[in-house]
Amino acid sequence: MYTNSSRNVPENYPRLRQARPTLAFLTLIAFVVAMLVCRQTPFEVVEHWGNGVWSLLAFAMQMALVLVCGSTLAAAPPIKKGISKLASLPKTPAGAIALVTGISAVACWLNWGFGLIVGAIFAREIARKLRGVDYRLLIASAYSGFVVWHAGISGSIPLTMATPGNGLKEITRGALLNPVPISQTILDPHNLVMVALVIVALVVVNTLMHPKGNQVLMIDPLLLQEEPEMPVKKAETPAEKMENSQLLSWIISLLGLSYVVIKLFFRGGSLDLNTVILIFLFLGVILHKTPQAYVGAFTKAATGAAGIILQFPFYAGIMGIIMGVGASGICLGTVISDACIRISTPTSYPLFTFLCAAILNMFVPSGGGHWAIQAPIMFTAGADLGVDPGLTGMAIAWGDAWTNLIQPFWAIPALAIAKLNAKDIMGYCLIDLVVSGLIICSGLLIWA
Repeated sequence: MYTNSSRNVPENYPRLRQARPTLAFLTLIAFVVAMLVCRQTPFEVVEHWGNGVWSLLAFAMQMALVLVCGSTLAAAPPIKKGISKLASLPKTPAGAIALVTGISAVACWLNWGFGLIVGAIFAREIARKLRGVDYRLLIASAYSGFVVWHAGISGSIPLTMATPGNGLKEITRGALLNPVPISQTILDPHNLVMVALVIVALVVVNTLMHPKGNQVLMIDPLLLQEEPEMPVKKAETPAEKMENSQLLSWIISLLGLSYVVIKLFFRGGSLDLNTVILIFLFLGVILHKTPQAYVGAFTKAATGAAGIILQFPFYAGIMGIIMGVGASGICLGTVISDACIRISTPTSYPLFTFLCAAILNMFVPSGGGHWAIQAPIMFTAGADLGVDPGLTGMAIAWGDAWTNLIQPFWAIPALAIAKLNAKDIMGYCLIDLVVSGLIICSGLLIWA
């Protein structure tokens, strides 16, 4: 139980209820707006929607693998062991909050699925070892680092922009004819400075928010004990021996990582979405030691991808409505793009794009979903205004990540591990939202 509260942690804590309209509702909104604004018939809109529903299958698979491979890597025994050692370092509540915030943010910058899980596990481990640290703020600090994920090397939008293929030209309606390297997005000095400033600000703010005296909410460490692992059955058959072979894991991982090295350093390739997935996949295979162990961890992590798998057909359908041209010759994407151009200048456009993405994220909490819905609009308008496409992409990415602080969809894995509800951390996250928002808005204006 909580040590200073009368409430207990329930055995089966309630599932989070997402306070957002359903994707079906958003689909209906797009349906009606397309008929009214573009003078399209219901038959035309339905056809556009149906043509788009399955257009993002490959991208949906990529998004699911980013999450699952990152989560599986975070669950590897060496990672857990390292987390346990790090959890012994802080000796004061302030030090614990600062360390959790920094580690979580860096981990999320590397891979958002990895960071979400590592941050929550790290916070739980500290709560078990250090008395006097507020458990709610500890978990909020672990989640706050998620705000930099889309500006990191697993950011779906900048990595998709760097991935060659005809899909880039099609989804941006010709605004992007060639891939945009990550040197102009993720690794652009402006972006790196913004990431660093946001992380430092979160560390300071989260530390200052730690309550005093009897306001501290701690949790009984016994409630945070890990479930005992099931004993591994001794391999007897040839198939079972292969499943438990460390040598097999090393061989297949060496092949996969060798391909990555050849692509990046000998063939002049770029760090795109597929390459990031490969790196985390084969690092996970190595660290889990045997194929059987990796498959078990991967299967457990795959449940977290259910939302992605379900939602992307709806995102693709909405994209089809936005891009569909009827007999009237008018496209909803063009109408919205023209409106954006009329109220923006080259300097204000990145900030406007950021705010639009931040609002949209409250309804569509997915970086891939943002790409599907906003790419046909924002890149076209940005090109007409002469805005660098790398800046447009990062404005969308930062907007998507920013309001995740108060949109609990992606907090579900962390809250499940922590055995808390969204309301337990949202007050702290709201303050982080304001502070990080000021830095991001200023950074985008300077970048422009």
